Amino acid sequence: MIQTSGSCIVEETRNVMFIVIDQLRADVLTGALAEPVELPNLRALMQEAVTFGCNFSVINPCGPARASILTGQYGFNHRSIRNGAPLRHDTPTLASEARKAGYTPLLFGYTDTSQDPRVYADDDIALTTYEHPMTGFQEEVEMRSEESKPWREDLSEKGYDLPTDFGQFYVPIGQPGQPLRINDPAIYHEEDSDTAFLTNACLEGLRARVGERWFCHLTYIRPHPPLVAPKPYNRMYSTDAMPHPVRLGTIQDEKAMHPFFDIAIEIQRPGKAVKGFGDLDDDAETSNALRSVYLGLASEVDTHIGRIVAFLKQSGQYDNTFLVVTSDHGEMLGDRYTWGKSTVYDAAFHTPLIIRDPDNASAHGNQIHAPTEAIDLTPTILNWIGQDIPGSMDGLSLMPFLRGDDPQWRDHSYSELDLGNPLSPTIWQKKLGLGPDLANVAILRGPRFTLVHFNGGLAPLLFDHEGDGEMRNVASEPDMAPVLLEMTRKILNHRMTNSDATLATTMITKDGAVHGTRRGPVQKIV
Repeated sequence: MIQTSGSCIVEETRNVMFIVIDQLRADVLTGALAEPVELPNLRALMQEAVTFGCNFSVINPCGPARASILTGQYGFNHRSIRNGAPLRHDTPTLASEARKAGYTPLLFGYTDTSQDPRVYADDDIALTTYEHPMTGFQEEVEMRSEESKPWREDLSEKGYDLPTDFGQFYVPIGQPGQPLRINDPAIYHEEDSDTAFLTNACLEGLRARVGERWFCHLTYIRPHPPLVAPKPYNRMYSTDAMPHPVRLGTIQDEKAMHPFFDIAIEIQRPGKAVKGFGDLDDDAETSNALRSVYLGLASEVDTHIGRIVAFLKQSGQYDNTFLVVTSDHGEMLGDRYTWGKSTVYDAAFHTPLIIRDPDNASAHGNQIHAPTEAIDLTPTILNWIGQDIPGSMDGLSLMPFLRGDDPQWRDHSYSELDLGNPLSPTIWQKKLGLGPDLANVAILRGPRFTLVHFNGGLAPLLFDHEGDGEMRNVASEPDMAPVLLEMTRKILNHRMTNSDATLATTMITKDGAVHGTRRGPVQKIV
């Protein structure tokens, strides 16, 4: 469709708004943690969009997870497998392919991309941070978690007495005459928070582009730790109302399940989720306080997403904007006596996913329970803007679901976790006696069973979701031997099927290079 503007003829504006919330668990929106938390804007969006209830990150933590989201590749293909591991400079990405479709991908926030040193001078500043923007994105405002200089300057100009150590920004402010408490407020007011600042910058940038075609990638750091929130979000939820973490009887029971958990519980302590308290006992009081602040931060993000949606509606762009809301990975939040996302349980990988396709209103309100993966998002967005999906991408377009179809689909999801470091051995390497090439884990989630396969000769984990699920490892039970063998075969097949296909579908012939397809013809939006 075209529109006339004076004497010029311009293509109809078709915009993309891609929002990633850092470390938001799926069950905050629909699940165990959903009852006590208010997320009115996200829940309203669910009624006007399609919700994917079984969506998983394919690798953790932040840098690798975002590399997979934005390349559409599993970690075993892009190999940016830890924060600081470079992404190859010639990898096709959401940004590079969107540019081919005529978009300038705007970045409000961060991508946590470690750059390829082969195309930089040794002393280039790009090689000093894992938080560099991914090539192809236009960084509209620097809002990286370890820098955020424009935000700091904004606070300074508003008269805040700021600590010289940026890390101290996130220590709560104690109340006069009272000991410091976990849910004491941040040093900044709600209207000046990092979430508010980033939203303001995004809205300012989009207001200048009303009437133009735009592509926006907006990434919120919250509710990623450090867990500190401005008033009123710091005490929005009573600690007494918090669902208790999911745990076995004792911490010793948890550690006894596998040597992996003995280490995970030792190093992923609650004190790492908040600043100013040192080590903390993992008791009910601590976990409930941290959970309440986490949910308060989630509500703060929801408030500002509501501002984004309101702007789209008020400016008349809501019905020509493809809107995606997800998170990069989950958070254990005290489940299984573990905090963070460097573990193998679903809570660390299960992420919310809401997609509003304005072209297919008849599917709005649908909830999809088929297993989807973070790598499906880039192919889906490229599909919607009419751009070919490169053969390098492992993900599948979700457009059939957005149209209300019931396509043939995968019956499993795959994730992985790297625990090594080629420069300095990690605690995992030291305690398990593994080199960096062996300190890794692969996870296959099927309709009934989940297999957790450890490299380096460590025993696997097998969870039966028709039994006790993740609360019991059945891998060593004799009647599970055929299941274990079948799941191991499937995980091998998955790796073989999805091995790097960047050039595998291209043939050099007497007529030159001829490009084939990986999984059949790409679906086009007509």
